[in-house]
Amino acid sequence: MQTEHFNYDNRIVRNFIIATMIFGVIGMLVGLIIAIQLFLPEANLGIQFTTFGRIRPLHTNAIIFAFVGNAIFAGIYYSLQRLCKARLLSDFLSNFHFWGWQLIILSAAITLPLGITSSKEYAELEWPIDIAIALVWVAFGINMIGTIIKRREKQMYVALWFYIATFVTVAVLHIVNSIELPVSLTKSYMVYAGVQDALVQWWYGHNAVAFFLTTPFLGLMYYFLPKAAGRPVYSYKLSILHFWSLIFIYIWAGPHHLLYSSLPDWAQSLGVVFSIMLIAPSWGGMINGLLTLRGAWDKVRDEPVLKMFAVGITAYGMATFEGPLLSLKNVNAIAHFTDWIVAHVHVGALGWNGLLTFAIIYWMIPRMYHTTMYSKKLMNVHFWLATLGIVFYAIPMYWSGFTQGLMWKQFTPEGTLQYPEFLKISIQILPLHVMRSIGGTLYLAGFIILIYNVVKTMQQGSFVADESAEAPAIDKATLFGKGDFWHSVLEKKPVMFTTLAIIAILIGGAVEMIPTFLIKENIPTIASVKPYTPLELQGRDIYIREGCNACHTQWVRPFRSETERYQGEYSKAGEFVYDHPFLWGSKRTGPDLHRLGGKYPDSWHYHHMIDPRTMSPGSIMPPYPWLAEQDIDLSSTAPKMKALKSLGVPYSDEEISEANNDLSKQAQTISAGLKKDGIALDANKEMIAMIAYLQRLGADIKKQNTASN
Repeated sequence: MQTEHFNYDNRIVRNFIIATMIFGVIGMLVGLIIAIQLFLPEANLGIQFTTFGRIRPLHTNAIIFAFVGNAIFAGIYYSLQRLCKARLLSDFLSNFHFWGWQLIILSAAITLPLGITSSKEYAELEWPIDIAIALVWVAFGINMIGTIIKRREKQMYVALWFYIATFVTVAVLHIVNSIELPVSLTKSYMVYAGVQDALVQWWYGHNAVAFFLTTPFLGLMYYFLPKAAGRPVYSYKLSILHFWSLIFIYIWAGPHHLLYSSLPDWAQSLGVVFSIMLIAPSWGGMINGLLTLRGAWDKVRDEPVLKMFAVGITAYGMATFEGPLLSLKNVNAIAHFTDWIVAHVHVGALGWNGLLTFAIIYWMIPRMYHTTMYSKKLMNVHFWLATLGIVFYAIPMYWSGFTQGLMWKQFTPEGTLQYPEFLKISIQILPLHVMRSIGGTLYLAGFIILIYNVVKTMQQGSFVADESAEAPAIDKATLFGKGDFWHSVLEKKPVMFTTLAIIAILIGGAVEMIPTFLIKENIPTIASVKPYTPLELQGRDIYIREGCNACHTQWVRPFRSETERYQGEYSKAGEFVYDHPFLWGSKRTGPDLHRLGGKYPDSWHYHHMIDPRTMSPGSIMPPYPWLAEQDIDLSSTAPKMKALKSLGVPYSDEEISEANNDLSKQAQTISAGLKKDGIALDANKEMIAMIAYLQRLGADIKKQNTASN
């Protein structure tokens, strides 16, 4: 058989590694800043663009898509070529992918602090950037699938299965969750509303974690761990079971983020059942990884790369056991909205994604530069700083979460809430947030050591941009042999494999979404619920711009502790039918706001926005003085209402044509009321719109109750 000579492209791998290091530092630094803001509000710097609500999504996007994303592409492009014994399909597509992805990241870094956001968790970027993401992702997929098709290896190794599943599933998730109706270049409305939007968002949000933060790293584990350990993967059959069960089951579990919500009970129950089932395939991957190290534990003690793999895979096992645990309704009732979830997420992110990224970088760099790592001692220092950073981060957040969940629900023997004031509970946990920031500092310090070590290694080595390789071409006539194991046959047909993976991931989403969208009884309407007035609509968009939903939920669960604390009924599905997007939130740093309307006078809201501590001593909320200085953008009122009308919100043509007149009348009423309380505020200021929106929250249900009485 004729041997073919070719080159591996190391340049694209190096570029993604450099981007990983640059954006990793930025993402971790922003994360440390927002961690400090949660016990030291002055760290907001009093600047409109650096408040917690604005830069929290910057941190999550920088870590998930910039740091982890670039690391995924570096690892995939390195291993893909060697597993296929082929250079990447197209150097042009490789470079288009790299520069396109970096421009998307820079766009996020500019738009999110400016308040240009859709508000949906892990999908905050506005519609032009969403389109760019889709184009770049397709370029990545073509480059990857094309390389697999032209491979010189008969079978696709297990790592490639996970790469394929990552590509097809993330594409589906992104497209479905990002269907928006543009209003302008920087503003759009989700086509889904309320309960339906919540279902789609957490179908996306949960599976973005599954198929962006999990499956690609499992593929990288299956390639780099055996290489680093010098041992084959423990079990081929376990990897088959692990892969297919994981991608089929994972896609169903999203509704466990919406337990005790207005989502139909049957959908919540499906989420719980499949979340519990997830333990088996998730731990199948962990066991396969750890047992690959069987017989190499002496090497693990000496090699920091293997130590990082071992601890990272263990963190994956912990996180994937805890996820199903948190989906149990009795556990979720205590844990949801608390810092327990923050701890859970960061065990996975810092342990699984972080430590595997570090190990893979340490493994690839010396091989591409034909040298050894500059300092093994610094690698060990980094390992311990990272491990201790995770411990100092996670333990305080678990402690804080347990404290919050129990104090929120505690009643006195007389039957009243023992801690009715949300703020008092928040103040109790501030020392734990200080400890969390120490853990984050240790973790960041370790990463800076990695960068120094990598740079010194690059300087002492000699980079091989085009690495020579050779392999025999595949003989198509002998590709399939008699008696091949069924999965071995499938591994030789990448197109069929990809098609089956798509079918496996579509089933769960279709079963959950189609009935929720088509059967009206799943979302019962409420006669008293009306669309937002023009002023309230502008106020809601300002609320979204400022990222208020990052700290406040709008979702009162059907618990006595919550209906008493928030002085109103639990949230109903029909209350959200005009909410594009939904704003239920996922974390209560501050109290829930769904029953806020009418609770305080307009003047209270004004003072609370100007300086929160005057109304709530000890509050960690930043001030928003610019709302009293900036004018409402009246030119956007009618276009926004037209867009929402096309999505089913029942605005009449007359209401749209008279939008700014109606807005002005309501604003003048609020302004006049504030003047009576000694507050001079022009009716055209954003603060007026924000007050109007806050006073509307929960008001429709109160009207219904008043009418029925």
